[in-house]
Amino acid sequence: MELIDGKKIADVVKQEIAAEVEKMVAEGRKRPHLAAILVGHDGGSETYVAHKVKACDQCGFKSTVIRYEDTVTEAELLDAIAKLNADDDVDGFIVQLPLPKHIDEQKIIEAVDYRKDVDGFHPINVGRLSIGLPCFLSATPQGIMELLGRYNIKTKGANCVVLGRSNIVGKPVASLMMQKAQPGDATVTVCHSRTENIAEYCRKADIIIAALGVPGFVTADMVKEGATVIDVGTTRVPSTETKSGFKLKGDVDFENVAPKCAYITPVPGGVGPMTIVSLMKNTLLAAQGAIYKK
Repeated sequence: MELIDGKKIADVVKQEIAAEVEKMVAEGRKRPHLAAILVGHDGGSETYVAHKVKACDQCGFKSTVIRYEDTVTEAELLDAIAKLNADDDVDGFIVQLPLPKHIDEQKIIEAVDYRKDVDGFHPINVGRLSIGLPCFLSATPQGIMELLGRYNIKTKGANCVVLGRSNIVGKPVASLMMQKAQPGDATVTVCHSRTENIAEYCRKADIIIAALGVPGFVTADMVKEGATVIDVGTTRVPSTETKSGFKLKGDVDFENVAPKCAYITPVPGGVGPMTIVSLMKNTLLAAQGAIYKK
């Protein structure tokens, strides 16, 4: 069994991005600029944005955080997005989700200029992904593909089961695994909450990508010997082992599943660090005009 070290790969990718940024600056081009809109004081969102700002520093990017209280109106948020869309110094920006209940998340996502949508959530980027055109890829699926590629895990012709059908992970990672590419060229089955006999599908899988958000869902009896298991789950569960009283738990029963695997990602330290790095990669591509010409 080999552990897929997302933190190690993320550090390597950040160094590669930083070198590319210094080359751009030496050529007289501006530093990439990532902005983030943060609404309210959700602990998870605060942490994610802080990690993104730190990653920007490590990559040599300029970063801006625009904060609003959770009483912000939808109109105020749309106005902020319009200003970022029009700001030529901002290469890409994100609106940190989730948003307060009184705001229509889909309307906010669609208001972002797709050429600055480094989260890869805009319907234009999602649509381009589905037919294999260049686009900003959703960060977590892109991170998963990066890990599979860096560890040279065979995906061509592999039987891949994706657990979960979310717009953020399940659907896009299934599309990527099907495409004519390396990683890719897999035969993909998407299972979800209405799938019967999920365990039977999993037992036939060479690669399982678990993104259900159900702690410990994938058990040892669901995994065949020599499979690769990618655990996207990050659920906070009560714990007496940590100072905070919580720990992150993945969708996979790691302790019992790991011995059967050829490769497996831990939680934390697997897919998580790659998600932020993917956002950095998209921002670099946006600054270079590599996806959509400026």
